[in-house]
Amino acid sequence: MEYLEIEKNRSRKTVENYDHYLDRFLDWAGIAEPGDITDSLVRSFRVYLSRLEGGNEKALKKITQGYYVIALRSFLKYLAKMDIKSLPAEKIEIGKNAGKEVEFLEAGEVDRILAAADGPDFKSLRDRAMLELLFSAGLRVSELTNINREKLDLANREFSVRGKGDKVRVVFVSDGAATALRRYLEKRTDIDPALFVRDEKSLARFAGKSREKKPDGLRLTPRSVQRIVKYYAAKAGIIKDVHPHTLRHSFATDLLMNGADIRSVQAMLGHASITTTQVYTHVTNRQLKEVHQAFHARRRKKS
Repeated sequence: MEYLEIEKNRSRKTVENYDHYLDRFLDWAGIAEPGDITDSLVRSFRVYLSRLEGGNEKALKKITQGYYVIALRSFLKYLAKMDIKSLPAEKIEIGKNAGKEVEFLEAGEVDRILAAADGPDFKSLRDRAMLELLFSAGLRVSELTNINREKLDLANREFSVRGKGDKVRVVFVSDGAATALRRYLEKRTDIDPALFVRDEKSLARFAGKSREKKPDGLRLTPRSVQRIVKYYAAKAGIIKDVHPHTLRHSFATDLLMNGADIRSVQAMLGHASITTTQVYTHVTNRQLKEVHQAFHARRRKKS
């Protein structure tokens, strides 16, 4: 874990996840030495993960099962680097996951969700600004909740966020998001650094108190943002299961449908690999359908 944190510069969350995955493997395996990790042991563990269900356990998604294998391979690579004899990492193959279909919102659905948060009160202004920024910048929910007011540059309509793997990228603010953010920030009378904070009652309760005396500050949590997004989706009459990440998907889809190249979208989303961005091929598929309808069998139609 220290190697991941220091030499590999992995984020705290990644280190925590790897710790969990490897602990579970070692608890299940009941082995005492690295040399006890064999090909057959790993295969048995993968079968165990695949069939895990019943009692207090719930079935693991294929992608989650893959995370366990990735963590184990990383551990074996570390052992090899330290000249500790164990199973070679290349002996373990990562199973191929089925293609994932991305859920996104149509332009009209996004407009309806944004309109549902319209209002002059503090909560409506905060929520409208939050929804506008999620869609405008394609943010992950953790990136949104970690933004501080001082980082926001509405004059230049851009600012930097720290994403997965502690990678920093620049994101951009649309006209609508900038207007919504200005209206919301005009209502802020507190000195808390967080961009998105809890309601006015919480602001009043903590007014004048030092940050040390606040249990967790005023910053909204990712779970709170998830509830807020689902609330406005329901209020707007959207029957899809809408999450903050749905707005991120909608951001990427909107860019591609309007002609953005996939490499630019990759950079704006902060994806390390273009493969991750290629889940948005449903956009290409839709465009291909339009080409097919426009050009297929045109000579037959003329005759």
